[in-house]
Amino acid sequence: MKKSFFALPETLLRKALDYWRTLWVRVLLVGSFALLAIALTQPIEAIIPEKMSKFVGGTAVDRLLDIIAGAMLAATIFALTVMVSVYRSSASQWTPRVHRLILRDPTTQNTLASFIGAYVYALTAIILREVSVFSDDRALVLFCMTVLVLVLIVFSLIRWTIHLQTFGSLIKTTRQVEEIAMRQFAERLDSPCLGAHALMSEDDIPEDARPVLAQEAGYVTRIYQESLNEAAEARGIDVYLPSPPGRFLHLREPLAWVRGGGDLDAPGEAEDERSVAELLRAHIIVEDVRTYEQDPRFGLIVMGEIGSKALSPGINDPGTAIDVITRIARILSDWQDEASRATDPRHPRLWVPPMDPADLIEDGYGSIARDGARIIEVQQRLQKVLRGLMQHQDKGLAKAARNAAALEYSRAMEQMQFAPDRERLARTAGADIRELAGAQLSGIAESASNSSDSA
Repeated sequence: MKKSFFALPETLLRKALDYWRTLWVRVLLVGSFALLAIALTQPIEAIIPEKMSKFVGGTAVDRLLDIIAGAMLAATIFALTVMVSVYRSSASQWTPRVHRLILRDPTTQNTLASFIGAYVYALTAIILREVSVFSDDRALVLFCMTVLVLVLIVFSLIRWTIHLQTFGSLIKTTRQVEEIAMRQFAERLDSPCLGAHALMSEDDIPEDARPVLAQEAGYVTRIYQESLNEAAEARGIDVYLPSPPGRFLHLREPLAWVRGGGDLDAPGEAEDERSVAELLRAHIIVEDVRTYEQDPRFGLIVMGEIGSKALSPGINDPGTAIDVITRIARILSDWQDEASRATDPRHPRLWVPPMDPADLIEDGYGSIARDGARIIEVQQRLQKVLRGLMQHQDKGLAKAARNAAALEYSRAMEQMQFAPDRERLARTAGADIRELAGAQLSGIAESASNSSDSA
């Protein structure tokens, strides 16, 4: 990577956090600490009086090391087996989209890293003992270090056992998705439109802006807006990003639009030889699957999938769908309009579209409302929750909730066969929603008629 890509501390921190969420980084760090601990035993041993060093013999250390080496290999295999089993069961019962949360579960990763680190420590110490690096009469520090490793192992086992009581369960999974969705919403609202200007529509892109085309199809997963704004400032260009994190890009579709500057494919200055096109592609990450980072809508979609899966005939659990409906309402309760808050952007060279409240409502409730259209308990809870969101302080979200309530009321009334259920739902929805639903259906019918006449 070029130096300008890591120009700002925020970008470095985000890159570090991305790596920290991967298992291999934690395993590598803990394994390095294990080797460092063994390396420090020799200089520490040298400053300890000989009489104290002889309190513990090498035989005691060998027994402990043998126990650690034998137990940690089995414990690591067991932990991996549990993780894979939980992933498969969660994917089949809830949704395959939760697998990233399970794979990035910090308790699981820390436990695996501790087990593997202890195994590396024990093997290394056994090898050094065999080549007489640690003599029998100078093994006190190694013994103390080994006891410390055993304490770490016991602590990890206790924490892992407690974690397994809820790991992969429905409540734990939905709570994890809810927490990460709320965290991403909070981060997005703290920095509306990723700290850029609000791009209300693609019609607002200047006519003299030139496109930078995507070289592969996939989802936009991350935008390193901090260093991208700095690079744009240095080159005197404005960057319009019509595809925020979460959007799918087709091959050769505009990844960004650039206003100002010279040839987009011409090399840059000496400190950064990349062209503008290469610079943008380095800061806008396109991958094959969506991720939770920078994409609050993905958390809502996963919550909706969990509720929808619970309504399938094989599971038939309306209670889970009702629980998910209320959790989605909790996530949306803190929503604030991005466009109105993006008045003083931190990154004045960038333009990013704000999230649409109608999309948020559809992401969370669309699949549940469709699959639970015949279940009165689900529809009643949905109407009650949407009624609450209609009182939201943000007018855009309140309007989207009102339109969704009328639409889902119409869908449910067409699907339900039992007349008393339809009557109960009508009372729950209220006269205003029934009136709006009728207006929506009349508008759809009129539009279809006009289209038929024009054809």
